[in-house]
Amino acid sequence: MARKLDGKVALITGASSGIGAATALALAAEGAHVAVAARRSDRLEALVRRIEKTGGQAMPIIADVADEAQAHDMVLTANARWGHLDILVNNAGLMLLGPIDGANTDDWRRMVNVNLLGLMYATHAVLPLMKDQGGGHIVNISSVAGRTARAGSGVYNATKWGVGAFSEALRQETFRDKIRVTVIEPGAVATELTEHITNPAAKKQQEEWIRSLRPLQSEDIAAAIVFAVTRPLHVDINEILIRPTEQER
Repeated sequence: MARKLDGKVALITGASSGIGAATALALAAEGAHVAVAARRSDRLEALVRRIEKTGGQAMPIIADVADEAQAHDMVLTANARWGHLDILVNNAGLMLLGPIDGANTDDWRRMVNVNLLGLMYATHAVLPLMKDQGGGHIVNISSVAGRTARAGSGVYNATKWGVGAFSEALRQETFRDKIRVTVIEPGAVATELTEHITNPAAKKQQEEWIRSLRPLQSEDIAAAIVFAVTRPLHVDINEILIRPTEQER
């Protein structure tokens, strides 16, 4: 039986865990060949083996999207493997929460470099390829934090609002090239994001909040991505905002 993404090629960044890994598995299950990119080679190799055991095709790409040259090479490597690149999922991201006053500004730079510039670099590299092949689909992972700002989340908010703004401008620039653009905006998801928060108070607060409700799972977000990229070509799902049922805001 034909699957919805047979013959398609997808590149997923931040694929070593969480939403990225779940998305790679979900797209592969629909028949896509997947290139999985991240910095942790052992995680990527394990993910590739898991996909190949079920009959799928996958390749690992070790890359730091915050490095423009690496992001560019990552895209070209994925394209070269199968001769085209139909779907780019810009998932790599950091959530280094904490108050603005007294913040470690290294955290700010890391978030801007990965959440925003990394996404932009990968997009910049893939656009000529998608235009030449007559279309494609770019999925950018934002957040509820890209819609609602709150104390203790200012710079993370800024990066995710930037993802939304960049994505809408991108859509307006590329729709005539049959390039679809989708922004996915998850609420609380049970992933490793909280583990990287360097501010102890912010980390504790975020972990307690997630434990107070039933969070989304990475597979829930992957399912939303699969939905968006498997619509008929005349349908462009621009935004999907998805919260846990128990999340207030």
